[in-house]
This record gives sequence, C-alpha cells and structure tokens, in this order.
Amino acid sequence: MTSAVERIYDDVIRRNPSEPEFHQAVREVLDSLGAVLARHSEYADRKTVERICEPERQIIFRVPWQDDRGEVHINRGFRVEFNSALGPYKGGLRFHPSVNLGIVKFLGFEQVFKNALTGMPIGGGKGGSDFDPKGRSEAEVMRFCQSFMTELYRHLGEYTDVPAGDIGVGGREIGFLFGQYKRITNRYEAGVLTGKGLSYGGALVRTEATGYGAAFFAAEMLAVHGESLDGRTVSVSGAGNVAIYAVEKVQQLGGTVVTASDSGGYIVDEKGINLEVLKQVKEVERGRISDYADRVPSARYVAGGSVWDVPCDVAIPCASQNELPESAAVALVRNGCRIVVEGANMPTTPEAVTVLREGGVGFGPGKAANAGGVATSALEMQQNASRDRWSFEHTEARLHEIMRGIHARCHETAEEYGDPGNLVLGANVAGFLTVAEAVHAQGLV
Repeated sequence: MTSAVERIYDDVIRRNPSEPEFHQAVREVLDSLGAVLARHSEYADRKTVERICEPERQIIFRVPWQDDRGEVHINRGFRVEFNSALGPYKGGLRFHPSVNLGIVKFLGFEQVFKNALTGMPIGGGKGGSDFDPKGRSEAEVMRFCQSFMTELYRHLGEYTDVPAGDIGVGGREIGFLFGQYKRITNRYEAGVLTGKGLSYGGALVRTEATGYGAAFFAAEMLAVHGESLDGRTVSVSGAGNVAIYAVEKVQQLGGTVVTASDSGGYIVDEKGINLEVLKQVKEVERGRISDYADRVPSARYVAGGSVWDVPCDVAIPCASQNELPESAAVALVRNGCRIVVEGANMPTTPEAVTVLREGGVGFGPGKAANAGGVATSALEMQQNASRDRWSFEHTEARLHEIMRGIHARCHETAEEYGDPGNLVLGANVAGFLTVAEAVHAQGLV
C-alpha cells in the first residue's frame, strides 16, 4: 500500500471495529489501488475510495417468529445497501448462524466490484440473518421468511434493491419471501427478487449459474496456456448449490471431480463424483456428505481434515469465507495444483493467496470467478422487465460470454498495470475503475 491508501485503510478499521472479514475484503482491494490513484488523481482528490468503502445504507432489524411448539424466537436481520452508482443494489440474502454486520458488509463490498465486472447495470448490496434453517420444518422456515420480509419489504424494489439467495436461502426461501412481498405490497413485481421458481418469473440457468460460471472461468484461465479442463483432476469443496453445479459443468467440460465436503468432513471418489447421488443426498434429502459415501462403493469419507490434502490439478473452493488457509495452500502447491478458482466469496485467506502465487499456482478471485450467479440474476431481471423467458441454451450462452468477458478484463488489466497473470490485481482495478467513474460522474452524493 502507498501511504495515502494506508491512511484510508486505517480509517476503515477505526470506523468499523471488530469486523475482521470486512477489514480483510477492504484490504485486499486497497492493496491493488496505489498505481490506480497515481494515474487518476481526481479519484484521490474527491475521496472516491473513501466513499466506496462506506456503505450508502445499513439496515438492521429484529425478526420475531414462532416455532412449531409455539416458542417465540428473535433473530436479527440485515441489509447493507453498499453502492448504487451502477444500478439498483443487487446481492444475496444469507441465513446462517455466523451472519453479523461485519460479514454482511464484507459480502456487500465484494459484491460492488463483482457486479461491476459483469458489465451489467447493477449496484452492490448484501443481507441476511443469523437464523439457521437447518433442522427447521418447512412451516417454521415459512414463518421466519414472512417475518423477515415484513420488515425488509419497505427497502426493496426493482429499481431500488433486488435481493437473491445465498447460503441457507434457496428456491424454497425465495418463494416464501416473494409471496410475502407480494402480499404486503399488492404488486406482482417479479423483478424485486431473483432466484425465483420457473413458474413465477424465475430464469433458466439461475440455479446452476454460480457453479457453471466458476467452471467457465477455470477453463478460461487454462486456455491462456493452451490447456483445458479435459482430463484434469479437480477438487471441489462444499456440497451446496455452487459446488454441485461446479461439479456438473467441470464434468461436462471433461474434468474429473474427486471431492466434495460439508462441515463434518469430505468424500474422495477417484472414479469421479456421481452427480445423481450427490444431488439426491444434498438437494432432495438435505442430508450429510457422509451419506454419499454410504451409497457409492468407490467413495471414502474422511471426518474432519482438509479436503485440500487430496492431490488435484484444479481446486475450486465453494463452501465459505476463509476455508482455504495457508497450510492448505502449501499442500496444494506441494501436490502440483495448477489453478485455484474461488467459487465461494473470499474462501482463500490472504496468506494462502500469497503462497499460491509464489508457488506458481494461478489464482482466480471470487469477485471475478463466482460472478456467474449475479450475472444470471441480472439476466433474470431483464426477462422479468420484458415479460419474456429465454431458453436454457440461450441463457447459458449469455453466461458463458459474460464469464469470458470478465476473465478477459481481469487478464488485460493485470497486464496494463504491470503484473501479468495477477487476476486479483486485474479484478480489483477493473472493478474499481468502473465504479469510481460512475461515482465521480454523479457528484458528491
């Protein structure tokens, strides 16, 4: 960091104490901006960086709800509307016990630059609650979602703020949230939420988009070196939506995915993950990854441990933030991994990123590599606005085109700023310049 950027970072820490994930996300971007501000003094003079680091609006509210036994629970809801310079706030809702304001701010900050990289007219935001849907009945989840939306609805709108799903918020939860929004507002405003069911305004490919996008990005990283995913051994962490569809697209592109994981441990299947069984266990039964090993003779289950100890050519972390620490990066380098592509939001620690880059491992940061989900959400918004529905093939082709464009922007920007192959630098600078230009043009607001 330059001294000027260091002062900005120190001020972020002072103004946002006890939010380490937010500090980490800001630091990762600011580390890339010294050369940018040297070229663009106008952004320093107007405190553009400082304004982008400060959310436009932070909403915190209580969410009271009643379980099936009649017991009352109080959770906390959040929506951080971070930046609307490029369009309405856009970003998912996460329901997980770990959710707090710092987590939501880190996710929202990342979302600003991720959305900018897509080239779509969408700003950045994020939200959620410390509610845990695991183990809850469908009626309990519905009551929680209805209570959550009863407060949040007043802040939403297709031209204001458009949430989607994230960890703990899938098609079921989006349906309950949309139904309550429609009930309260008396409007069928299909564009106010994305990730909807196909029967009421959802888009084909949205379910698959983040995982597919990460696989497309991995393929683009390899293509720079004249290589492909065909014949590659791939390790994936997680077993949720992103992981499942990363597995699916990697397999379609010729790779062999040999791992998946959840909070209890991981599986290794040298024959390649049986996607049908994985979907049955995780999407239909909402079971544990160990159940997969019980049904597939070629698989073995490892309780605890690190999925990154399994040798692979390509690693795609798809679980949660900071899941790939320095020790895991050392193991990946030692085992000859070629590239790491972030399917989750900030799953790799800064220390691990350093190890990977020094070890010659290509690194695709999440704000670029996992942008397929929000890009397809924007495509869903387009279809809602035009009262149209596109085919799966057409939508997937648009997604592939967007991911190819994101990789190209990151790759070319890294070269322009003197560090070829550094896609972290490329993503941060390209995303920042897009947002900063709009912020600067719109005046001191």
